[in-house]
Amino acid sequence: MVKSVSILLAFLWLLAANVFAAAPPASLLAAEVFFRDPDVVDALMSPSGKRLAITTARSGARIGLYILDLSPGGKPVHAAQFTDVDVRNVAWVHEDRLLFSVVDFTEGVPDPNVRPGLFAVNADGSEVKELISRKHNSTTKFGTKSAALDPNHQLLKVPAPKADSANEEVLVGKLIGSPSGMLSAVVPLWLNVTTGKTRATNFQPPREAVGWLFDGAGVPRVVFTRSDKDRSAYWRGPDMTEWKKIVQGDLIELPFTPHSVDDMGNLFVTQQEGPEGYAVLKRFELATMQPAAEPLVSTPGFDFTGQLILERGTGAAQGVRVTTDAETTVWFDGAIRKIQEAVDRDLPGHVNRISCRRCGQPDAVVLVRSFSDQSPGRLLIYRPTPVEGQPQWQPVAFARRGIDAKQMARVDFKRIQTRDGKELPLWITQPQGVEAGKPAPTVVLVHGGPWVRGGSWAWNPMTQFLASRGYLVIEPEFRGSRGYGATHFKAGWKQWGQTMQDDVADALLWAQKEKLASGKACIAGGSYGGYSTLMGLIRHPDLYRCGLAWVAVTDLNLLVKGSWWVNDDTTALARKHTIPEMVGDAEKDADMLAANSPVLLASQIRAPLLLAFGEEDKRVPLAHGTRLREAMQKSGFDPEWVTYPHEGHGWSILKNRIDFANRVEAFLAKHIPVQ
Repeated sequence: MVKSVSILLAFLWLLAANVFAAAPPASLLAAEVFFRDPDVVDALMSPSGKRLAITTARSGARIGLYILDLSPGGKPVHAAQFTDVDVRNVAWVHEDRLLFSVVDFTEGVPDPNVRPGLFAVNADGSEVKELISRKHNSTTKFGTKSAALDPNHQLLKVPAPKADSANEEVLVGKLIGSPSGMLSAVVPLWLNVTTGKTRATNFQPPREAVGWLFDGAGVPRVVFTRSDKDRSAYWRGPDMTEWKKIVQGDLIELPFTPHSVDDMGNLFVTQQEGPEGYAVLKRFELATMQPAAEPLVSTPGFDFTGQLILERGTGAAQGVRVTTDAETTVWFDGAIRKIQEAVDRDLPGHVNRISCRRCGQPDAVVLVRSFSDQSPGRLLIYRPTPVEGQPQWQPVAFARRGIDAKQMARVDFKRIQTRDGKELPLWITQPQGVEAGKPAPTVVLVHGGPWVRGGSWAWNPMTQFLASRGYLVIEPEFRGSRGYGATHFKAGWKQWGQTMQDDVADALLWAQKEKLASGKACIAGGSYGGYSTLMGLIRHPDLYRCGLAWVAVTDLNLLVKGSWWVNDDTTALARKHTIPEMVGDAEKDADMLAANSPVLLASQIRAPLLLAFGEEDKRVPLAHGTRLREAMQKSGFDPEWVTYPHEGHGWSILKNRIDFANRVEAFLAKHIPVQ
């Protein structure tokens, strides 16, 4: 249990009265509580651990930057705030200066002519300086051209603070387009965060460099390149003067992938292993220029997904943070491992992500982000051996106010067998108050992508919103999903509407057999999940009473080939090299694509359907929606329909998020009522 109350009284009026205040009485929470922006977007300790940077909108309409002095009696500083944009991506350069970017989270589709830019500010809120301009040819308030770098620059690396001096330089990359417009190169530069001046590096990268891995000092060790159809990675170790190519592959995969470097000159890579092709983390053997035979970290049943945690100052690996079903951290450093154990004892049943400063020292200070499937999380400061006048536990804030974990649903991870004998991972979220053995009305929620991992053991707004309304939520990690081995991933290639769709149906059939799901079920999802919703109603009409599809792919031919009159953001490179392999070739697979294109099968959709689209969506343009709607109307069946102006591939504007959630709730209550 937490042993003290917060001493940050001057700041808590912005964030929460007391993170351990009594929970509100049980009631049906409004959609806004689930779908508004989090109260604390990010939090980051300074290099010394004496300050905490927090981004929050609790003080006004926009997300601003606050700096908390964590010493006894310390005061918060309102370091940066804008009236028309929100602060994001904060990083400490050194103890007294920070970087951040800005975006407009309320505008829906961003203006393509405006970029996040890059700003610097002192920890006391002084000396704000624009380092990378948000617009081309921007001017100052006096009408002169801004001295900031043009928007074709981006932050690449903030070197670790030096022990003997305050680092004033960071690495930025200048984006240079190719004549064809299909490729670009990233050229690193040193940028002084006080003066705004740049200087060249001596990295001399190979041509067509598109990505980098740097060590803690900002020295490049790996450079990624890309040509028309190939990718490569080059290595340059501490004793090397030239770049050496270490791996080459196509645009979809490499034989192994450089993952991270430390300050000792070690390279770590991920590589697929075993019949299921699970990705593992390996040390790269510089003597042979090959990955080591034995993995350094493996996560059976899951691809390695995580990061090495490097010690500040030395750059040595202290531990590894990985995500299997849930996030966990394995510490190599004994002192930090003891801190983690103490934190986990005081905060049981949660993922407790810790970030430590001066670990192993008497004045160690730890930032704890504690969250679970039922809790969006909270931030606390923990001192293993507090000095006089300081609490051991210092609460900071809830990530989201208004969420009582006791009212939220539990999330479970399962693996089942599909009809063709494959293993299918899935997530089950059970609503509270359902009697054991009594099936509940069900929403099968299909993730987008589809080449991504769908879920993890953490609080999710849509899942918890649906569960709060009494619905069992099933989220299948159908074949084609990443994170569960290369075999599972590749099994989804060219299977849109086919075995991928069978997996979704099998997840529901399993839940019904287990008496978790009732016969009252709807299918729902966005993007690919919207496509799967439509194909579920077409291929398995007896399973679903209704469907909800948003920003949904409806026309596979339009996806694969594009159209001169439909503006989308799918690149020519993707349509030439990856889409034909993973979705289908417009010519060779024409029959297969036609047989699984909802717009051509619209007459087979007879269940109630809600369709929602963003009017400025470039990923799945509105034409996908209008074509399907017109085809359904011709067959005598008019779906419920809503489009949102100024929205793209999802809902950025809060009022639209709330409106859509309320529509979802009303639609489900009409077609699969809980009572």
